[in-house]
Amino acid sequence: MPNPTTDTERTPASHEALPVRTGIADEHRQKLAEGLAVVLANTYTLLGKTHGFHWNVTGARFHSLHEMFQDQYEDLTEAVDELAERIRALGHFAPGSLSQFLKLTEIEDEHGVPDEQEMLAQLVRDNEVVNRSCKRVVEITGDANDTVTEDLMNKRMGYHEKAAWMLRASIAQ
Repeated sequence: MPNPTTDTERTPASHEALPVRTGIADEHRQKLAEGLAVVLANTYTLLGKTHGFHWNVTGARFHSLHEMFQDQYEDLTEAVDELAERIRALGHFAPGSLSQFLKLTEIEDEHGVPDEQEMLAQLVRDNEVVNRSCKRVVEITGDANDTVTEDLMNKRMGYHEKAAWMLRASIAQ
């Protein structure tokens, strides 16, 4: 039986957290946190791009695209919080700076103001990138027996697949 006065897991220093004992092995939590950090960075980058396109879209379909982009960036705003909180629940720190996101993201940054067709095409590709990064995390959840992260990834994949479809359907032929 551990001695509470000598067992550092039971009496952490004030700056240390209590150990995470949720039934997910440390190495799995590490892999999950790393995968989720990429999903978070991709999502945050997509959020920024979508918000920028919301501000800068022009053309005959301004109003409908402006509204669609707003709906999407509002969902993404909630998603980044959920993703970061899941990383924290797994006992790891979430990336939280733009420089960290830029190192981790798989989404290509946009430095200009493309026309509405190019905005839509980029957002289709970017939603698909986020979807694929979620799928990579799902592959880890099986070995980790982590149904909570799997559920979160399934929710996000469903969202990104639908968003990509709606954006794709908005591209004029």
